[in-house]
Amino acid sequence: MTLIADHAQRYQLANELHARPFPFHSAPGMVAFLALKEPENAAQRDRSGDRKNLIELLDRFGAPHPKEDATHYFGDLGRFKLKWEAHTEFVTYTIFLNNLSEKPFDGICFDAFPKDWLESLSSLRITSVNLRLETMSDQENSSEIISKKLANWFVPESLAVSKVLDGSAVVASDFRIDEVGHQRFVLFVDPLTDERRVGRIIQRLCEIEMYKSMSMLGFSRVRSMARQMGNIDTELSHIMNDMNDGKVAAEVTLDNLLKVSTELETLSAAASFRLGATEAYEAIVHQRIRVLREERFKGRQTFSEFMMRRYDPAMRTVKSSRVRLGNLADRAIRAGDLLRTRVDVERSAQNQALLTSMDRRADLQLRLQKTVEGLSVVAISYYAVSLVSYLLYPLAENYSVTEGFLTSIITLPVVGLVYLMIRRVRSKML
Repeated sequence: MTLIADHAQRYQLANELHARPFPFHSAPGMVAFLALKEPENAAQRDRSGDRKNLIELLDRFGAPHPKEDATHYFGDLGRFKLKWEAHTEFVTYTIFLNNLSEKPFDGICFDAFPKDWLESLSSLRITSVNLRLETMSDQENSSEIISKKLANWFVPESLAVSKVLDGSAVVASDFRIDEVGHQRFVLFVDPLTDERRVGRIIQRLCEIEMYKSMSMLGFSRVRSMARQMGNIDTELSHIMNDMNDGKVAAEVTLDNLLKVSTELETLSAAASFRLGATEAYEAIVHQRIRVLREERFKGRQTFSEFMMRRYDPAMRTVKSSRVRLGNLADRAIRAGDLLRTRVDVERSAQNQALLTSMDRRADLQLRLQKTVEGLSVVAISYYAVSLVSYLLYPLAENYSVTEGFLTSIITLPVVGLVYLMIRRVRSKML
C-alpha cells in the first residue's frame, strides 16, 4: 500500500474527540465538584498556575504528574479518584468517593482537598457541587421514600426532580447554596445501571451547574451596563433632536457624537466576550439537560422546567441587552451618516454661494476691464495724435495748414487705429 503523508495535526485533532472521557462511578458514593475562575480584574489567566496548583495537589498524595500540555487529568489518589479539567475561563476539580456519609450533605467529601492548599489558591470559586449518590430501594414505595428524603434535604419551592435516561436514575436539586457554600445534588441510581452511565450522569449534572453559573456572569454584566446604556440612549436622542432643530453647530454636534460613539465602542468591546460566552454557555446548559431525557417524577418540576422559569428569563435579558447594544451602535452609525449628509449639504450650499460670488466678481472685473480699455484708447490716442502731429507739422507749413487743423484731421484715424490695435491684442490673448 502506498504511504500517504498525514497532515501535521491529523492525530492531534482526532485525539481531541477523546481527550475528555466520561468518568465512571458507582452508588452509593459522594462527589465533590469545584470550579475555579480567575478574578474579573485579572489581566490574563495564568494557565501555568493552574498546572502548578494541580501538581501541588498530586504531590501530596504521591500521584504521577500529567503531561506538560495536558488540559485534563484523571487518576487514583488512594481514598478517592481525581478528575481535573482546564477550560478556557476556568478549571475544575472533581473528587469521587465510594463511601457515603451518614449525615446527608455534611460536606465531608470536600475534606479531600487539603485546607492549606485551598487557602493558597489565587483563583476564586465560581461554583461547587456536593453530590450524593444513593441506590434506589427495590421496595414498592421507593418513590415515596425518595420523596420524603427530598422534602427533608431541599427547599420544596425550588426543588427540581426528574427521572433520567429511561428511568435508570432520579436526579434532584434545588439549585440553592447551602450554609457550607455548596450546591446540593442527589442522584438515586437503579442497581442495574452500570458505572459508566452513572459517570455520564454525574458529569452532565456538574456541567449543568458549572455552565449555568458561568452564563449568569453575563447576566450580572448586563445589569451593570444597563444604566450606562440608558445614558447613551438618552444622549443619542438629544443629538438627533439637535440635528433636527438645526440650532446647534455641526462641529458641536459632531464632537458630542464622537464622545458617545467612543463610549459605546468601549462598552461594546468590554462586553463582547462575556456576552458571546454567555450565549455559548446557555446552549451547553440546555443541551446537557436534553441529553438526560427527563421524565416527570411525582408531579414535580423537571430540570428543564426549572430553567425555563428561573434561568431562561435571565438569559433573555442578556440577549435583549446584546441586541440593544447593537441597536445603539447602529443608531450612532446612522446619526453619523445623517450628520455627514447635513455637513455635505451645507458645504454644497456654501460652495454654490462662493461660485455665485465669484461669477459676480468676474462680471464686475469684465466691466471694469472694458472701462479701462476705453480709457486706454483715449490715453493712447492722445499720445499718438501728439506724436503724429509732431511728424506732420513740418509738412503742414509747406501747405499753409495750421497746427489745429492738422490735429483735427489726424485725430479720428489715429483713434480708430488705436482701437483696432487694442482689440486685436485682446482677441489674441483670449
